[in-house]
Amino acid sequence: MKKVITYGTFDLLHWGHINLLKRAKDLGDYLIVAISSDEFNAIKNKEAYHSFENRKMILEAIRYVDEVIAEDNWEQKVEDVQKHDIDVFVMGDDWEGKFDFLKEYCEVVYLPRTVGISTSKIKDDLFDVNNG
Repeated sequence: MKKVITYGTFDLLHWGHINLLKRAKDLGDYLIVAISSDEFNAIKNKEAYHSFENRKMILEAIRYVDEVIAEDNWEQKVEDVQKHDIDVFVMGDDWEGKFDFLKEYCEVVYLPRTVGISTSKIKDDLFDVNNG
């Protein structure tokens, strides 16, 4: 069985997220999604609209996702890859080169982002509507 892993906050889920998850799943048989815990988001100075538990529940309902785990710190990726026998590590191409250190443990793939959508764009559009 070929195992794939990807990481993210996955807040305000949109078609760009679904596109990434589908393409990641297409690279293997089993997809693990590691989502930032609320505590890790605080460390990153990132505020999610949905709590960790709600984001986890939403992702578990997506047919491409086989398992959801917590990401609690920047350093855990090597441990996750080894612990879960990961064959392919996937991230969006906005992270190109940042995780090349994992190539010693598994294949690293950077997928192109879906054009025209992002959580930041959604938040910006909502802020403009509410303040325009």
